[in-house]
Amino acid sequence: MTRIDAKFAELTTAGKKAFVAYVMAGDPDYETSLEVIRGLPEAGVDIIELGLPFTDPMADGPTIQLAGQRALEAGMTLERTLQMAREFRKTDDSTPIVMMGYYNPIFNRGVEQFLTDAKAAGIDGLIVVDLPPEEDDELCIPAQKAGLNFIRLATPTTDDKRLPKVLQNTSGFVYYVSITGITGAAAAEAADVAPEVARIKAATDLPIVVGFGIRTPETSREIASVADGCVVGSAIVAKLGDGDSPADVLNFVRGLADGAHSA
Repeated sequence: MTRIDAKFAELTTAGKKAFVAYVMAGDPDYETSLEVIRGLPEAGVDIIELGLPFTDPMADGPTIQLAGQRALEAGMTLERTLQMAREFRKTDDSTPIVMMGYYNPIFNRGVEQFLTDAKAAGIDGLIVVDLPPEEDDELCIPAQKAGLNFIRLATPTTDDKRLPKVLQNTSGFVYYVSITGITGAAAAEAADVAPEVARIKAATDLPIVVGFGIRTPETSREIASVADGCVVGSAIVAKLGDGDSPADVLNFVRGLADGAHSA
């Protein structure tokens, strides 16, 4: 059982929905980013999604693209992202960390080496948005064998024919993308999300967590009420981009987490 599995079991027992927060590792710089990440669990975050900066983030909108750019310009690398996870683990051994990014930096490091290093750093799961199920032998199956969850994205365009393929080797949870398009592009609507979550739930026992388009505590609560939890990324990253202090960012996160937990 991974930390992700344990966290969902704990939340289910407590009758609570999950709140997942995404932050870009190293944005705007290493020290500020680490301070924010360390403060996330106390702000109510159940699972941390740690963005791996990459030069060509095709699934992301301008907010997260700019965050990745800031992080790269501040000297962030895959190695320093793993170092950040190691630093976090010195004081927190229970909050799950999911590394989210693209395959190129992982391929460049070497899959076997990366998985060894990620596991040792305390990474619990991976979301690699540019590796479809047809490429499972590349990273997904080796990751599962190494004891990491491989979390897949399902979208509004994932039809009933495609869904079994998407779910085939997925573990930890399913990330349902609430809108078509890039991160931060539109607002999520619970009325649209609910039937899609029900459709996916009919095909898997995994928790369904909904992301993209959630910016307020109200939307956080509404979306969490029709799923097993919700993810907020762009709205948090935008605060860091605006120069808000870690304390202000964490205060904002607390409101979003309270929204999800009140569902």
